[in-house]
Formats: sequence, structure tokens, C-alpha cells
Amino acid sequence: MRITTKGRYALRAVLALAQSSTEGKPVSIKSISAQEDISAEFLEQIFFKLRKAEVIRSVRGPGGGFFFARPLDKITLLDIIEASGEGIGISPCLCGKTSECVRKKDCVAFHVWQAMEGQIRDFAAGRTIADMMR
Repeated sequence: MRITTKGRYALRAVLALAQSSTEGKPVSIKSISAQEDISAEFLEQIFFKLRKAEVIRSVRGPGGGFFFARPLDKITLLDIIEASGEGIGISPCLCGKTSECVRKKDCVAFHVWQAMEGQIRDFAAGRTIADMMR
């Protein structure tokens, strides 16, 4: 498993949105871009995915921007990782990157990778944006 720039920036942008958002008021991409030193164009791509996954919502026009679609204690690190297009899979045999492994039944390593991935998934699912803001 390797989190790419898109995944890392997605988390940074979400945390910046959480810091900048007061009383649910929309925050502009331009503001987050300046705060996090991430290009506005790249943030638009990330926010498109986050909006599609219903992590955030947007309002157009003057005073528009982005805000959270759910309370911060209901949005997990796993939500952000998956919405940004990243995966938790640590081995090709677990994340569908290869065809069904013929050794899966008898492969001791498969069970090790599966257990490790479960731990990572549980960690990410157990960490909310609210937790990270504390």
C-alpha cells in the first residue's frame, strides 16, 4: 500500500477545510490552495471526487465554496482515502490487481497480508476528521 500525492493532499485539504470552516460556512478552493500550497486545479480534481463520495458539498457563486456533507465525527480517514481513489490493498492478491491467485487456498502469506490489511483498514475506519482535529 502506498498513498500517492492525491491521497495525501486529499487528507490535507479536508483537514484545512475543517480548520477553516466556521459554523458550516463554505470555504473556497482558493483559500485552501493558499493555506496548503496545493494548486487550485489539483484541489478541484480532489474535491470533485470527495463531492462524488458525498464527503463534501459545494455552493456556487459569491460566498460559495465547499463544506462538509456530514458531521466531522462521521467522516473517517478510510472515507477520505477511498474517495480520493486510493486503496488500502497491500498486496495485488488482495486488491484485485491480479486475477484470482491459484495458490490462495494454501498460501500462508495470503493470510498474513489479509490480516495486515484488516489492521490498516480498521485503523483508517476508526479515525474520524473530528479525532484528527483534536
